[in-house]
Amino acid sequence: MTRILGLDPGLRVTGWGLVEAAGNRLRHVADGTIATDAGESVPARLRTLHEALAALLRDWAPDEAAVEETFVNRNPASTLKLGYARGVVLLAPSLAGIPVAEYAALSVKQAVVGTGGASKEQVQAMVRRLLPGAVMKRADAADALAVAICHAHHRGSHARWMAA
Repeated sequence: MTRILGLDPGLRVTGWGLVEAAGNRLRHVADGTIATDAGESVPARLRTLHEALAALLRDWAPDEAAVEETFVNRNPASTLKLGYARGVVLLAPSLAGIPVAEYAALSVKQAVVGTGGASKEQVQAMVRRLLPGAVMKRADAADALAVAICHAHHRGSHARWMAA
């Protein structure tokens, strides 16, 4: 059984979702969000994000991690801040010795719903169907679980480069 942590990066809110995969079977373990205080400086918010991720990794001990790739926003400042958060989200599991895979949003939607053009509501509905018992109080947690599901489906193709 492999424990997979899915991460949906954001500076304001980062979603996380943990599943266990055994062959084709998936089981929901936990999910949630990490929020930072918009009133704090960007470095302080990044530190908060890193500390929360480090605790999450320590407490749940995932075997692998998967991160959704960043889309380019129209606002360059927002895109840059999202990039900072994404860097922390990629770095934290790597520092813990956990292999990290990355997936485009299109690939995540394709893996979970069957079409890359799926809406957020369709993704959430399929995550609930694929992971009975998943509550997902926020869309960010549902997105993170979708990333974990996507990784569970693609693990074999990523195994070669994840070990590097």
